[in-house]
Amino acid sequence: MAAVRVLRSWSRSARHLRCMHLIQMCSSAHVVKPKYTCLFGYSSFKFNHPHRLLRTTSSVNGQIIQFKLSDIGEGITEVTVKEWYVKEGDTVSQFDSICEVQSDKASVTITSRYDGIIRKLYYAVDQIALVGKPLVDIETEALKGVDRARDRTKLVKKDSEEDVVETPAVFHDEHTHQEIKGHKTLATPAVRRLAMENNIKLSEVVGTGKDGRILKEDILNYLAKQTGAILPPSPKSEIMPPLQKTETVQPVPVPVLKPKAFTGKDRTEPITGFEKTMVKTMTVALKIPHFGYCDEVDLTQLVKLREELKPIALARGIKLSFMPFFLKAASLGLMQFPILNASVDENCQNITYKASHNIGIAMDTKQGLIVPNVKNVQLCSVFEIAIELNRLQKLGSTNQLGTADITGGTFTLSNIGSIGGTYAKPVILPPEVAIGALGAIKAVPRFNEKGEVIKAQIMNVSWSADHRIIDGATMARFSNLWKSYLENPASMLLELK
Repeated sequence: MAAVRVLRSWSRSARHLRCMHLIQMCSSAHVVKPKYTCLFGYSSFKFNHPHRLLRTTSSVNGQIIQFKLSDIGEGITEVTVKEWYVKEGDTVSQFDSICEVQSDKASVTITSRYDGIIRKLYYAVDQIALVGKPLVDIETEALKGVDRARDRTKLVKKDSEEDVVETPAVFHDEHTHQEIKGHKTLATPAVRRLAMENNIKLSEVVGTGKDGRILKEDILNYLAKQTGAILPPSPKSEIMPPLQKTETVQPVPVPVLKPKAFTGKDRTEPITGFEKTMVKTMTVALKIPHFGYCDEVDLTQLVKLREELKPIALARGIKLSFMPFFLKAASLGLMQFPILNASVDENCQNITYKASHNIGIAMDTKQGLIVPNVKNVQLCSVFEIAIELNRLQKLGSTNQLGTADITGGTFTLSNIGSIGGTYAKPVILPPEVAIGALGAIKAVPRFNEKGEVIKAQIMNVSWSADHRIIDGATMARFSNLWKSYLENPASMLLELK
């Protein structure tokens, strides 16, 4: 028997709901199978076209993914959030900068691995973030949901009724500060943040830097063109006329000091960042038995040589200080005394002689004491050492030193004399076994070979060594050799490769 289809329809006065009840009867099986199809918001439905389908609007709410702080390395388990480059509701793309964190050893910029919208920030600035724990929540499918919601449903017609069309959802594109998809805009996190704060799309700014990189000046110029703003001139200080002297001198009353109530309160702050690293390192370092040795160095010849080489280095764009000479002389001395370029294990049972001379330089920065190092000084010329020192000093002043710059040191020199002082008692940085502190260079009277008083440029040096493996004679011989290279710089030419 042929199949019989029965359609039951609700009253057309209820225009917001239509329900079809489809019953298919088969004589062979005597089975009744109800099928329901409900439409919301449509006045009619044409059933005699079974090949037409109804398609509903996709949800625009995406999947929330917890973006966790990945392992930074070096055994770091926690970092301090120093700055956020995004806020809740911002749209991010892959490789966009999210925030900057500072570990015990370096500052790291965290970038996004997803395209989406920031929904939650788990930490505030200066809070401690744990490795492996959520950093932000990113809604990854929100942008894709907007495209799907714009799809139109197919038309469903009824012979005696009007055509039914699903109205597409209207979405307004949110203004973002990210790059156009498929085109990466070169800009630093600081420039991106400046653009975000002033509602400027980076794709609309023409970069004048290398490879089209957008600079801070490009953002400011773009902003000035848009707003026509002109920086106001600085106000001139008013010149106050001198007070006229009075002929009669009035007696000056004796001031009476009243007791002042001091309302200041003590402040307790957690130890974080580089200060926390210093606590750990110095606690271990003070367990080492230190041996001290001091001497003075006549740098009169080196001062003259540097004055001759400074214009040449400056013409190449490099600032030439005394430190490249100090580092090169130390490397030549370590060739003769490799025990000073070694390390010992925790139980002091084994000595490892380091092949590379990675000499560290203690730097005083706003973030605290940092000791980056120049790699493979034994292979570098004095000018190449100066280039690397310029790079490290520039990064250190802006808190941008990487982990590779501050790890792997084998020997350290501290230029404490750049701040002041003559002698010091430097503390060894484990696992190193020796360190030197350089005092200020001072012009003092000295006797020459003829017994005449002359002006000499004298610098004092203070050495500290691990007395478990280094004796006083070894330290003294190394210091004498290092001193001879600096007092007679021409002698270093015989050793240079």
